[in-house]
Amino acid sequence: MKHRKILLTGALALLCLPALAHSGAAPHGHGFVDGFAHPFSGADHLLAMLAVGIWSVRQPNAQALPPIFLGTMLLGVLSGVAGLAIPGLELGIALTVALLGGLIAVAVRLPAAAGAALVGLFAFLHGNAHGRELPQAAAAMGLLAASALLILAGRALGRVGPARLTKLSGALIAALGLLLVANV
Repeated sequence: MKHRKILLTGALALLCLPALAHSGAAPHGHGFVDGFAHPFSGADHLLAMLAVGIWSVRQPNAQALPPIFLGTMLLGVLSGVAGLAIPGLELGIALTVALLGGLIAVAVRLPAAAGAALVGLFAFLHGNAHGRELPQAAAAMGLLAASALLILAGRALGRVGPARLTKLSGALIAALGLLLVANV
């Protein structure tokens, strides 16, 4: 019962967060602190990074997934800085949250290569969006540092909770991801 109250409180708090990370509603600076703060500015990035961490714990290549995510995210940042425009990017980012939540909720374990490819694709999308908004190197380093911390926090959450609570958190992330998809 206590776990349900915690999850409900967290869900309600996250519902209050606008998905402003790419809306253009808030001006962005270009320093390390601006990049570091960016993943916390919208539920889409916050949930995606936590979900990558939670999901990666139970994968065959668990230790490799966070560095794969961060490295591919950097490639995505560079593509965004270079001006690569990905059609439907906002929808793709929202879908990554819903899909990661779903993978956690049903405890999907993928072969190592498939898990790495999926995480890499998701990371590239998130990185591209960030690179288009935060084109300076210092901002990119801040973004990667914050993303690494959020992924590590997700990994810690994925390790400490019982499987049932982990699945419930995945369902919550998936539901919030679907809300993000509906608002794109």
